[in-house]
Amino acid sequence: MLRVTLATVLLGTVALAWPAQANDELMELMEDDNLWVIQTGDYANTRYSTLDQINRDNVGDLRVDWTFSTGVLRGHEGGPLVLGDVMYVHTPFPNIVYALDLNDNGRIIWKYEPVQDPEVIPVMCCDTVNRGLAYADDTIFLHQADTTLVALDAETGEEKWKVVNGDPKKGETNTATVIPIRDKVLVGISGGEFGANCHVTAYDIESGDQVWRAYSQGPDDAMLVDPEETTHLGKPIGENSSLDTWEGDQWQLGGGCTWGWFSYDPDLDLVYYGTGNPGTWNAAQRPGDNRWTMTIMARNPDTGMAKWLYQKTPHDEWDYDGVNENILVDLEIDGEMRKVLVNFDRNGFAYTLDRETGELLVAEKYDPIVNWASHVDMDPESDTYGRPVVVPEYSTAQAGEDVNVQGICPAALGTKDQQPAAFSPKTNLFYVPTNHVCMDYEPYRVAYTAGQPYVGATVSMYPPEGDDHMGNFIAWDAAKGEIVWSIPERFSVWSGALATAGDVVFYGTLEGYLKAIDSETGDELFSFKTPSGIIGNVTTYTHDGKQYIAVLSGVGGWAGIGLAAGLTDPTAGLGAVGGYSALSNYTALGGQLTVFSLPE
Repeated sequence: MLRVTLATVLLGTVALAWPAQANDELMELMEDDNLWVIQTGDYANTRYSTLDQINRDNVGDLRVDWTFSTGVLRGHEGGPLVLGDVMYVHTPFPNIVYALDLNDNGRIIWKYEPVQDPEVIPVMCCDTVNRGLAYADDTIFLHQADTTLVALDAETGEEKWKVVNGDPKKGETNTATVIPIRDKVLVGISGGEFGANCHVTAYDIESGDQVWRAYSQGPDDAMLVDPEETTHLGKPIGENSSLDTWEGDQWQLGGGCTWGWFSYDPDLDLVYYGTGNPGTWNAAQRPGDNRWTMTIMARNPDTGMAKWLYQKTPHDEWDYDGVNENILVDLEIDGEMRKVLVNFDRNGFAYTLDRETGELLVAEKYDPIVNWASHVDMDPESDTYGRPVVVPEYSTAQAGEDVNVQGICPAALGTKDQQPAAFSPKTNLFYVPTNHVCMDYEPYRVAYTAGQPYVGATVSMYPPEGDDHMGNFIAWDAAKGEIVWSIPERFSVWSGALATAGDVVFYGTLEGYLKAIDSETGDELFSFKTPSGIIGNVTTYTHDGKQYIAVLSGVGGWAGIGLAAGLTDPTAGLGAVGGYSALSNYTALGGQLTVFSLPE
């Protein structure tokens, strides 16, 4: 039974000196790399495993051990959880959850299939994906597409409680996972392309009661910011820091959605996440910096109060959502060990910040083609400190409405979307799946209607001029802000990476290949084509002393929306259908978990 299994696991786990107030069971489970108990691998979002049974010398011998069909077509993001002898697998809409018995060839222990109104599908921006389940206190947490947060008994699959977090009739949906911290579970929300006013909400793990909600923009009390105590680049944000940067009531349709990843530092007791694009995509309709969209936020998980904020792309003109994962590591910067946060933003800049204070340490392009801004101002004495220096030629706001600005790099889906990077403490390098795509962007005036798209731009996407590839998988030095090596891929790399102590890094491709590369050199060591394009995140675990690699296949997501939804208009999918039209020559729809191991 699951509880017996987890109890056995805990007895064999060495407890570390985490603060007493943390969720002790979950944190102890996270420290056991035989398991995979949180989507990001750990609270720090490193996606690193100390397992080394599979290593650079033998990874080429990997073979398929077993597979499982999810029964659902559309994009499969996220990955399975593994707790003891049980694996938990999720699907895109309708968000089915399976508990599989690892002792019995993946036998289905229980299946949970929520009843959701299919009318939620048209108001999901970029496919019907879900980025996975979470676990804490004998409970599996599922945040459904229709924003219903469900707590399931991990042993039986029975509902403990459920609560509705938003309203799909207003364009509010969910694609993200959640994060349990102590006695709360924190959840975000989607809807930036539908005029939603987005937020992060904390619910009580035991009851499902709402504890706090922090909006991304608006009045200080609704945002849970203190004008004197909350800082931006070391300075108090001041009263009405958000309202003063919007025209009229436009902030109420302002987006700032929170559909990305959360990370947590137990020592500093701060949770970190990013906010998305402002609404609309037509920047002329929302003059000002539009704070606090496009922002990294550091908050106290108990109260929700913000300690510091950093806005990466003020007055976004290109849909460069700021929701990507924040990876928490300790690095030597200019001869000093620092507690840092590393963020690979959609806008093409990789940021290294002090995660305690929000001080900006490094900001450099992680794809040389990025051209919308020349650099980020790193002079603390400058009035534009921390801001990107926009190149007028690629400013969609300066060009004006109904003007098609051509050759902007990166495209709206960014140099990296939500697909999470990994970090190896053995190399001190970050392994980053990236997009290598440019766009034309034509803004137009749009009116708001609840539940209808509120975009205001036509976009087309294509590879950079002179290049025949749309993705790279790179190794990044976050202390120096430099690419160490780069592997070109035919299409964007839309899967999450995994780094291991076996000196191997894994990732998947949109054609469906699972690849393993040498963490130091980037040399390819293994490749296997799964049944469908991979936009899921690679995970690893052991069972009966044997290490396994697992990944979900199922093409879709923004890059694969044409295939996933059967779209053919090149401008559909916010420009992705035309950009990735060739993808149908290499893969087709699917929904499968593939598990690999070494031969006996």
